[in-house]
Amino acid sequence: MKNNAIIIRDNLQEEYQDIYTVEAIDALNALAHFNKSVKDLMTERIKRRNDRQKNKTRITFYDPESMIPGTDIKVQDARDGKFEGSAIPHDLQRQWIQGTGPASKPNASLESSIRNAAYALLSGADGWMFDGEDALGQIASMSLDNQRNLKLAISKDPVFLKVAEQVAGEMNRWSEGFLGYPMVKDWKTQLDFTTKIFRCRGLHLDDRHIRDAEGVAMAASIADLCLYVVNNYRQLQISGSSIVLYLPKIQTATEAALWNKMLTALEAHLGLETGTIKVYLLVEQLEATYQLMEIRAVLGKHFVGYNTGRWDYINSVSDAMAWDKTFINPNIESVTMTYGYMRNYEDRVRRAVNTPDINGNCAIWQGGMEPNIPVGSPDGVSASMKKAFAGAEREQREGASGKWVAHWKMVNIVRPVWEKSGEANQVGRKFPALTYTQQDADGLILLEPAPITIRGARNLLSVAIQYGNAFAQGMQAAALKAADDFGNDDILYLMEDMATGEIRLSIVWEWVHKGARFTDSDVETGVNAGDVFSFDLLKRLIEEEYSKLLKADNKDVYDASKTTTLPIAREIAEIYVFNEFKIPWFIDLLNINLNNSDLNVAKKRISNYIETFQNEGKRITENPDFVL
Repeated sequence: MKNNAIIIRDNLQEEYQDIYTVEAIDALNALAHFNKSVKDLMTERIKRRNDRQKNKTRITFYDPESMIPGTDIKVQDARDGKFEGSAIPHDLQRQWIQGTGPASKPNASLESSIRNAAYALLSGADGWMFDGEDALGQIASMSLDNQRNLKLAISKDPVFLKVAEQVAGEMNRWSEGFLGYPMVKDWKTQLDFTTKIFRCRGLHLDDRHIRDAEGVAMAASIADLCLYVVNNYRQLQISGSSIVLYLPKIQTATEAALWNKMLTALEAHLGLETGTIKVYLLVEQLEATYQLMEIRAVLGKHFVGYNTGRWDYINSVSDAMAWDKTFINPNIESVTMTYGYMRNYEDRVRRAVNTPDINGNCAIWQGGMEPNIPVGSPDGVSASMKKAFAGAEREQREGASGKWVAHWKMVNIVRPVWEKSGEANQVGRKFPALTYTQQDADGLILLEPAPITIRGARNLLSVAIQYGNAFAQGMQAAALKAADDFGNDDILYLMEDMATGEIRLSIVWEWVHKGARFTDSDVETGVNAGDVFSFDLLKRLIEEEYSKLLKADNKDVYDASKTTTLPIAREIAEIYVFNEFKIPWFIDLLNINLNNSDLNVAKKRISNYIETFQNEGKRITENPDFVL
């Protein structure tokens, strides 16, 4: 259906009248003109990437005397804090634990799907980032189900309240057995404890249901921004809550400045004061780490803090250094937040948040993700929870004001780390000022000796293929582990999302295309320490790991997927790791095959993507099933 500046596919506007409201449609129409700006910036992004690959150049810091491109802000002024930022609102002052996850489930009734929102808001987390991006499935109209469930939960609709009461009882039965006490004492009161936060999809993604008047796929970021804010801002304000977003995958201050323009335009459209909408920025891209203060400056009154995620960031470093034959990551397990370039990245973020603006306002550093889930053998759970607790203690010592967890069961396990400190946050804690030297630049791509092993390769391939399979079934967040660990309850499942699947394939691509040498011998394959990772070996490992997945129990790999989505997941993984040039986004190959279980169709779509990108430098990001 056409609405002035936008077109909504099929009959979704009628099916989701509660989401595509008149007010929401008006906002989408008002912001639709930004679609061209988004697409232009994404074209520039790919050109920068291709130029780096072609010319074998590294990312560098801006000239301090230059202007931030697309703005009237001088780079040095941004670095010196000569800009107006934001005071941290009351309900973001204490964010010891933020949970993450979507508010909906695939192929589920409303009552079943909305349970996700109930678990989140009864978890005891200080904030919950309801995901519209990496952890939210996009099959069918799931993104709209996510918006519907959030609207019902935020407005405390009777449907949601009925489910929440049931979920509270289930959560207490678990916590009484595991923690020794009921975690939900008064479920109605508990629903008001957690700050609601929404993560929009990044600028690089297109919405599957909306196109602009020219028939061009609408940037998913515009769709998510309008639908979430318009449908919920009044209720959030009535309840005394801030309107808070997480912005992902931003690479440059210029991209952040476009976000700022869209936020400001939506506020003006709704009659809200500039800066009403608050945003955290996920520092997930290497390029952004070179421009942290510049990004803070251009987001201005909207900006409240940064989050240091692990997985996306590792992938961005791998991607930025794809041209450098000497840059080879080790086993993924070795690239922790204390490893080489990750340690330096985290250090720059904590310095950036505690540089005051012209009004003396500092920002929040929210620590990274804890992917463990306390489900497994007693010994396995105990060991993993100790590891999770130690990781949280490290981040707290380093200056983080809180961290993320990937499951509601982890909230009360990790939250005591910050409770013991007794401080709401660590905003303004003193750290050395940011510097912009060659040594700083080198530190952001610093490799350190660590294992590269056959076991590491098997784990990378097994989980990546499983993730592609889960994605195709609408589970963009899935509890997974390598096939060799199936049946071993001492090895816990980890919550994997889009970013974890992507970095696994990125590292395999590095190993085989850059000639990584194994640090250890392996009896099963006959590989010796010092041997080069070959294409023949990669073929063998994929075949063996795929065979294990075909033989796995339904618990680990759904039987129904073994002849439908699993073969497509393997095809995508193989194309990614064998392709001569590094494909810019793993999610692109997955997205063009959503709602498709025909391997031959998948092969044609993937081939078309590869040819288009290679010949035209253009990604295919629109929904192939959208018929105008």
